[in-house]
Amino acid sequence: MTQQRAFRVAVLTIAAIGLVVMACTSDEKESAAGNTLQAVLDRGKVRCGVNDAVPGFGFLKPDGTFAGFDIDFCKAVAAAVFGDANKVEYVKLTAAARFEALASGQIDVLIRNTTWTASRDADLKADFAIVTFYDGQGMMVRADSGINKLEDMRNATVCVLQGTTTELNLDDRFRAGNIAYKPLTFETNETLEQAFTQKRCDGWTSDKSQLAARRSAFPASAGGPVALKILAETFSKEPLGPVTRDNDSDWHNVVNWVAIGVITADELGVTSKNLEQMKSNPPSPDVARLLGVPFKGGQVSNFGLGIGADFMQKVLAQVGNYDEVYQRNVTPIGLAREGTLNASWRKGGLIYAPPMR
Repeated sequence: MTQQRAFRVAVLTIAAIGLVVMACTSDEKESAAGNTLQAVLDRGKVRCGVNDAVPGFGFLKPDGTFAGFDIDFCKAVAAAVFGDANKVEYVKLTAAARFEALASGQIDVLIRNTTWTASRDADLKADFAIVTFYDGQGMMVRADSGINKLEDMRNATVCVLQGTTTELNLDDRFRAGNIAYKPLTFETNETLEQAFTQKRCDGWTSDKSQLAARRSAFPASAGGPVALKILAETFSKEPLGPVTRDNDSDWHNVVNWVAIGVITADELGVTSKNLEQMKSNPPSPDVARLLGVPFKGGQVSNFGLGIGADFMQKVLAQVGNYDEVYQRNVTPIGLAREGTLNASWRKGGLIYAPPMR
């Protein structure tokens, strides 16, 4: 083989390898470049970044399946896009790794108790959908600790997850109150709980929903739920909801309006149980628009989302409305909906959906 021919063979080989690499990574690049909806449709499933250790929100059941409030919103997106709530690949993510996983295209959507903040919206190129749960940060201590307020925690050691707004809020509150403390940071809730159980820290700070969830599942060997108490003070605002990548409007619109549809159904009284009745005889134009059916011989509303006009029928049939999702997942961990910020706006809460029309 001549030197010139050998050179040509080498060039062609390198080019072929490059094409293989491009083919293997095209799906991730497509979704990371702003074509996530088409990439999801081509793939046949939604990659949803989730938590696996917060009872009530995102956790693994004994049989190895995922369950929780956030998990149900992953299922709702899959039901809307594919008509099948099970077409989800759950990707377990730590708090520190979640935004990189989203930015790189490892996941299509992040639904993992994630707070909407200015820096995340701008610096991390994330695009937040409607708020699905209003939370706030609190402090959990042992019931027999003698600690009744944050000011009682001077020189205490506090367990906190690293890479979270929780860590920043803790420092803000304690510095503002001139309360000396020592933070003990962890990457996962499992290692944090181990440290707390071993009494390496005096307090455990997180969103109050997470504290209630972990308290509800606190091991009997360590005293069970009654061994812990959550202090009354809420020292931050934590609006939580789904997150997509910036500049990916087609996909963001789908995720956002599916979540809005789940809330709207709650407002309108449309449930998984009365769906068939509402579909065949919608009591109002609003219900007809939500379900993608005509009202009194009129036209079907199509919102131009790139999925069927009847997408909310599939969501409601397989997942349910907001209240059904809440009662199934959050109420059992001791967080009643009534009287909280997560009540419907019709009942004094903040859960409010823009009009679907």
